[in-house]
Amino acid sequence: MTADDEPRWRVLVAEDDEDLRVAITAELTATGLRVDEAADVASADAALSAGHHDCVVFDRMFPDGDATEYVHRRRQSGWAVPVLFLTARDSLADRVAGFEHGGDDYLVKPFAVAEMTARVLALCRRSGAGRPSILRHADLEMDCARRQVRRGGVLLTVSDKEFAVLEYLLARPEQAVGRSELIEHCWDSSTDPMSNVVDVVVRRLRLKLREPELIHTVRGRGYRLAAGRQDS
Repeated sequence: MTADDEPRWRVLVAEDDEDLRVAITAELTATGLRVDEAADVASADAALSAGHHDCVVFDRMFPDGDATEYVHRRRQSGWAVPVLFLTARDSLADRVAGFEHGGDDYLVKPFAVAEMTARVLALCRRSGAGRPSILRHADLEMDCARRQVRRGGVLLTVSDKEFAVLEYLLARPEQAVGRSELIEHCWDSSTDPMSNVVDVVVRRLRLKLREPELIHTVRGRGYRLAAGRQDS
């Protein structure tokens, strides 16, 4: 499978074994996913609180806690992101406990990375199943399933990154969205938050969307998708 076969879903890999975490991250990235990493429950919680993820790969045991207990607490508050637990515990009771605490899948170590990747992709598809397939604002329309963008009925050619930024803005019409928020959602964790990558992509989008302008600059805050003239 190549990066062109799947949407740019975002996954968090929470694993305290650095070698395994790096191997999983490399495989998922090669598949076309955007991957964030965490080495303990605290950093996983910070990552999940900071941005949207379509799936989480959770080692079960960390020095600072049991991931099943963390997931169970998050589920009680309505958190619905799919979770794949990785663990050396292979008894039936352990597997059942993983599901009872909010896990969606359970993979016992050692495992084939290819199988883990297939399971993650399946969970990402499930995560996206409940989202609107069509996003609209004014005369702009995005078909998320077909990954097509039209303005005034005219099909536009956009890159993966332009699509990701526009999708994020379209899901939040009339809201000011910060550059750091866009980087957090549309780029991976290695991107420098002080870089101008967001401005470059927005500039390209504005050229492709043409007039009247839809993406407006909000001074000191970022960008807003809105029809009509805006104070910036």
